[in-house]
This record gives sequence, structure tokens and C-alpha cells, in this order.
Amino acid sequence: MKTLAKTSVTIDQVAKLAKVSTATVSRALNNPTAVSDELKKNIYRIIDKLGYIPNAGARSLMLKRSGSIGVIVPTLDHAIFAQGLAEFQRQLSEAGYQMLVASTNYDPDIESQQVRNLLLQGVEGIAMFGSSQKLELIRLLKTRRLPYIHIGTLSPPLNGYTAGFDNKKAIQLGVEYLLQVGHKNFGMIAGQTANNDRARDRVDGVCELLKSHRITLEKKSIIEVPYQIEDARFALKKLLQINPKISAVVCGQDILAVGALLEAQDKKIEVPKKLSIIGFDDLELTRHLSPSLSTIRVDSIGMWSKAAHHLISQIEGLARLPRKINVEVSLVIRDSTTNIGKKMVLEK
Repeated sequence: MKTLAKTSVTIDQVAKLAKVSTATVSRALNNPTAVSDELKKNIYRIIDKLGYIPNAGARSLMLKRSGSIGVIVPTLDHAIFAQGLAEFQRQLSEAGYQMLVASTNYDPDIESQQVRNLLLQGVEGIAMFGSSQKLELIRLLKTRRLPYIHIGTLSPPLNGYTAGFDNKKAIQLGVEYLLQVGHKNFGMIAGQTANNDRARDRVDGVCELLKSHRITLEKKSIIEVPYQIEDARFALKKLLQINPKISAVVCGQDILAVGALLEAQDKKIEVPKKLSIIGFDDLELTRHLSPSLSTIRVDSIGMWSKAAHHLISQIEGLARLPRKINVEVSLVIRDSTTNIGKKMVLEK
């Protein structure tokens, strides 16, 4: 049998060769349990042979479903998001959904526009990172009764669903350790807090815990920079100019900590003997540095996996779903931090 050009193959041709109606072919594709296994195998065999691809638009209209889920992330430039998206897509694929991705560059206006673009594509649900979205956008999703979930936070606006962790408490694990081993002079290199609830919460977490120990972290000792190594190097240089007595630098993200470490090494500052540095996220490269980087580990893969399952459950109408999914966070102590006088309390 001569194979037809894939672009010209229609459902009528599949039905003719399978000796069934077009309705039967449609049922085999869209509701496989409605036809016998033998008939289904025959139809699929012919589909494969002809190279037939169903019309996605027509299928969506018939089923009133698109089979797609939108995901909005701040940037595609960092490994932490790439890994999360890969896991999210894997979970969606196993459930028969496809993923549509958009990024915002940490701009709520861009995020609102991207969500609207995804709505025009007919997505059945949306996952958003963090909770810095405009309230009118969240109200729009609620008005349309579109399933959605926030990732990476436990403080969603308007009582939405979320899969994440408490960013304040997470970074305080590292600060508490540094306090326990004797540090008193702190600096912080943070991500830019404007329109970034995670970065803001981490700054607040550091300041609040230090204050409870009667240590004031002055604003000038908190340097906000983009998540870039070069900017982090500049931030450490500035911190040490402001206060040469700083013995511990808390970084709001591992990339910032890597930049701080490189700058310290370039300036012949011994880490951890003269300066302790701690990061956040536990990116793979942090354990291969010399010295290896102490950091806060987040179960990022588990977080994205649970978020995908929760969103799919919403779409499929499951009831009594949890409002908040709290993922595991832990302190990883490596070689970039040191005991400067007190006995270490936490174990490596």
C-alpha cells in the first residue's frame, strides 16, 4: 500500500482503510475504552502507517479540553528552574498533558500578559512561581474558575493553592547555624526584592533572626543584585569596604554565593578561616567547588512533582485537596563555613 503524504492524511482516509466510520476512529483516539482492543490496535496501526496527526483544534473543540497546562517562571536562565520544569513536564506527560512555558523576567505586568496569552491558548490550568502576581490577575483566574497553583512559597494571595516552603524559616536554618558557631558580624548578598517575594522573605528572615539575637543587620550591609556571578562579586567587594569585620556572608541564592566565593579567593581572603559563606538551593555545582559550599537544600524536584499532581487533580475535579503542600528544606554544612569559637551544634 502506498503511503500518503503526512500533510494530506485525513481521518476519512484512516477510517476507509480501517473499514470503520470516522466516529469510530475518533472514539479510538479520544476515548480508547469505548472500542475493543482488537479494533483499537488496527486503527492505531493504520494511523502509524499513514502518519496521521489529529487536528488539535478540532479535538479540543470536541472534548472541550486542550490537554495543555501553562507554567510561568521568572526566568529560564537558571538551573533551578530548568530542573523544576523538566520534572513538571515529566509528570504532565505521564498524565497525558502537554506543557506550555512562559517567563516574566520578574515583571508582574509581563506575567499578567503571559497568563492571558496562555488563556487564549486554552490551557486547562496554570502554575505560577512565587506569589508576587497582581491581584487582578489572580481574581481573573478565580472568576474563570481555572485551576492554578503557586510554587516555591507558602503564602499565596487570595487563599490559593500552593506547593513550596517558608522562605523566611528556610534561610534562618543557615543563620542559626552561623550564630551557633560564633559569628556576630554579618553581611548579606540578596536577590533583588522588588517583585520577588522569595528574595524579600529571605532578607526578612535573616534580619528578624539576627534581631532576636540582638544583632542589627544594617541596610547598607544588605546588597541586592541580579542573580549573576559578576554582580555577586561586586557585592562582596562592597560589603567588605563597608564593614571589614564581616565574618559571615549569607547569600539568597547559590549563584550569589559562588560569586562571593570567587571574589574572596581573588582577594586572597581565606574561606572559611577568615570569611564564611553560605548559599541557598543546593545546586549541583556547589558540592564540587573548593571549598565546597554550605547551603540550604530544597527538595525542588519533589516540589515541582507535587505541584503538577495537585494541579492535575484540580483539573480532574478531585475534592478536598490540601491548600498548602510543604516540601522538605534542610541545612547542608560543607567547607565554606567554619566554627570560630563555639562547638558545632548541627551535624554535617
